[in-house]
Amino acid sequence: MELHILEHRVRVLSLARPGLWLYTHPLIKLLFLPCRSRCKFFSLTETPEDYTLMVDEEGFKELPPSEFLQVAEATWLVMNVSSHSGAAVQAAGVTKIARSVIAPLAEHHVSVLMLSTYQTDFILVREQDLSVVIHTLAQEFAIYREVGGEPVPVARDDSSNGFPRAQHGPNPTVHPIQSPQNRFCVLTLDPETLPAIATTLIDVLFYSHRFPSDLLLTSSSGELWRMVRIGGQPLGFDECGIVAQIAGPLAAADISAYYISTFNFDHALVPEDGISSVIEVLQRRQEGLGS
Repeated sequence: MELHILEHRVRVLSLARPGLWLYTHPLIKLLFLPCRSRCKFFSLTETPEDYTLMVDEEGFKELPPSEFLQVAEATWLVMNVSSHSGAAVQAAGVTKIARSVIAPLAEHHVSVLMLSTYQTDFILVREQDLSVVIHTLAQEFAIYREVGGEPVPVARDDSSNGFPRAQHGPNPTVHPIQSPQNRFCVLTLDPETLPAIATTLIDVLFYSHRFPSDLLLTSSSGELWRMVRIGGQPLGFDECGIVAQIAGPLAAADISAYYISTFNFDHALVPEDGISSVIEVLQRRQEGLGS
């Protein structure tokens, strides 16, 4: 398998809900007018508390500072995993990289953020941890780093001061989980069709906050997903192993999961018909960590 370190240097921000009006223009520009911006990596996630933005340095320039915008200190690098093997269909989302990426990084005390999409899973690590990431994953992956849009092989010795950290540390914090009744559809959109539904998306984002039930955007399988929310208090960015606490047990049970980290909390989307099993698996895991 291959691990690709993308060129994007990403900032993570929290936009308070009352301040959304102030950022209407830059958000529309980033979402719908990519030709007007040099931003190449942009993510917006709405939660009951706030909006989480993950943007590269060019996108960050589009967002003026204000009392409504909180910026995490670290700069994050973006990675993804690709496999060219003809493997059989496997669980989707973060589940398929839980053992090979998420668990080893947690063992070496590397904090990660996850952003699952329809087509791939992005792993974000702090720039300062890159050397440890390379040393930790070099035996499992061929590692490439994008330079000028081209993948350049990374040798294990290319990272300085990259000796793996001690694997022994305090037991991870057991964070509460909850599952709201919301039902989700995971889908992808051809960028060429974006102008046709831009008005609808603007309405959803800035006004009604309700996605039309009759819109053509549906998953081909009709599968619906439920959310598992991780954390009772804001999680912060320094704790390691939060993603592993969720992804590991789900991988062991071969349960697909899309994982989305936000500024304050983490979220996993799991198949609706298996939500009871998911809660049971995760609660058993929590009881084991807490004992």
